Amino acid sequence: MKKRKALFLLLGVLILLLAAYFALSYWNKGREEKEAEEAEASKIYVTDIGSDDITAISYNVGNGDMEFEKEDGTWYYTADRDFPLTQSYPENAAEAMGRLEADRELTDGDKLADYGLEDPAYTVQLTQSDGTVTDICFGNTTGDCYYVTAGDTGVVYTVSATVIEDLNYTLDDMAQLDEYPGIGSGNLVKEVITENGESTTYDSENEDQSEDIAAVAGGLGAVALSEAADYSVEDEDLAGYGLDEASRITVEATYTQDEEEKVLTLYLGGEDGEGNRYVMLNDSRIVYLISDEICNNILNIDEEE
Repeated sequence: MKKRKALFLLLGVLILLLAAYFALSYWNKGREEKEAEEAEASKIYVTDIGSDDITAISYNVGNGDMEFEKEDGTWYYTADRDFPLTQSYPENAAEAMGRLEADRELTDGDKLADYGLEDPAYTVQLTQSDGTVTDICFGNTTGDCYYVTAGDTGVVYTVSATVIEDLNYTLDDMAQLDEYPGIGSGNLVKEVITENGESTTYDSENEDQSEDIAAVAGGLGAVALSEAADYSVEDEDLAGYGLDEASRITVEATYTQDEEEKVLTLYLGGEDGEGNRYVMLNDSRIVYLISDEICNNILNIDEEE
């Protein structure tokens, strides 16, 4: 009987402790939510536009004129809608500028000219879906902040200089380049080179071509798609790169990936005069620059010959 009473007593204590724990957790959660709400309410914003409502953004922060527009949820580089734009760049810019947090708001301040805002260092223009256009002007710096005003309000704020970082990218930085597979002597099945209507084949199953396969696999494995000469080449411009059908060399590399055979097609064009050749990948419209040395390895050309 005493053991049963002790068990009920322990069970009651456990229930009380659990109730206290959940009550304390609930109270802490409520306090954290309230503190977060109070912190948010105390923030000052230069702009308060939902990034989803921004359909165009343009600016120049020292890397040239940048203008992007959004259509059906996809961002495009306005000057060349075929440019392979990485979506995160305009998305981050729209988010940062659409709800631009200020360090403080100046009251009873001087004239805009005194803050460098009549002739701003940078201007970011946002266009909303209803056609509303908002200019965000960045003037002089003060410490680690810029003086900023938006629209025609005449209100001057200071904002952290780091906000410019979301805009401080070149067009090359924003390019979404093609993915290139991992190819080496371990997974290269064969390579077929076609030039002027004649083909040369290097087959991994041909023991007499083991050195050739190692050479071309080394070239294919060394390719890095990091530098481009043209991001959206037009058909009529291919000849200028030696990449038209009559001039280019076609390389078809069969390789295995995840136990499945795949084919990579490379088009090798002319030289740029600086130690590189123009190269295109499969159906991409990007013209890459690949070193002569790597291209010669892909083609199994002995540079000393």
